[in-house]
Amino acid sequence: MSDHAATESSNTVLAQPRSWDRWRGRLAWIITGISVVVAAVALGANAEYFQTNPKVIEQYHSMAKKATNKIAIVEIRGAIMGGEGFARAQLDQVKADESVRAIVLRIDSPGGTVSGSDELHYRLKKLAAERNLPVVVSMGSIAASGGYYVAMANGGQDDTIFAEPSTITGSIGVIIPHFDFSQLLKRFDVTDDSITSGPLKEMLSVTKNRSPELAKKERAIVQDLVDEMFTRFKDIVRKGRPKLDDKTIDAVTTGQVFTANQAITFGLIDKIGFLEDAIARAVVLADLQEDSVRVIQYKKPQGLFDELLGGASQARSFNNLEMLVEWTTPRAWYLCSWWPVITTSYP
Repeated sequence: MSDHAATESSNTVLAQPRSWDRWRGRLAWIITGISVVVAAVALGANAEYFQTNPKVIEQYHSMAKKATNKIAIVEIRGAIMGGEGFARAQLDQVKADESVRAIVLRIDSPGGTVSGSDELHYRLKKLAAERNLPVVVSMGSIAASGGYYVAMANGGQDDTIFAEPSTITGSIGVIIPHFDFSQLLKRFDVTDDSITSGPLKEMLSVTKNRSPELAKKERAIVQDLVDEMFTRFKDIVRKGRPKLDDKTIDAVTTGQVFTANQAITFGLIDKIGFLEDAIARAVVLADLQEDSVRVIQYKKPQGLFDELLGGASQARSFNNLEMLVEWTTPRAWYLCSWWPVITTSYP
């Protein structure tokens, strides 16, 4: 071996430890980075422990920033799937805060389940009665079906329902979706052969090939359910809009949607205006002055990981099993949508 080759070989051997040192340094940085991400996830997951109320954060909205009297904006957004979640947390916070003097109910919702809409309406009315709180409604882009149902928690008071010029409302009615895939399955030689305790246990099954007589009986039973829920919806509208006569009630409860101008003509709303107009009306009803009241709103708490990813970690979606169960469950809806089973909520 020449002296030149020996020198190159020696340099290569000597370079190996230096190369390992570089990779060891990089590995240390990688481990540190992973540790930071894991810590961020842990902080995000446990953000509740760093809040006095783990479900909502109070934020200033407008008017007198240092005033003690408050008007609370309670937001109902997205499909109403149940009485829990963010909407319920906001109401609980209002209930616990004696300085809140009125509620502005901001609705941007196509509705949701019958039970979820009814529970929110009940809790709003109960809270307003217990605390003697005026409720003023501000409708966003849509306040239809169950969204309108919840708006009836205004207690029937004059000039308390505001809709924006482009708001869509109405859609007063009930739907229990049903799809029949039995003929499609038959083409693939697939048969639903479920074992049940009675012929109506599989009522509204999407896969069962039923006889015409049984199908007719099932439809009659389900129609009775829909009719009873619809009657309750109409009664809620009567209490929330006491000036409407029975003829008008029948005219506006066909399931039709209305523009803001149409809604004010039929008496479904009181005024066309924006959130600021609803807030101003709440100030008057609470017997306050703008310089003596602070308007607040509530937000969901976010952890460090949520902040880093822009709230992406709070995005929710149904997993496959949940979607399958939701799709095949007969559920009644106060909802302005053709596809209630794939509508997600923002509780």
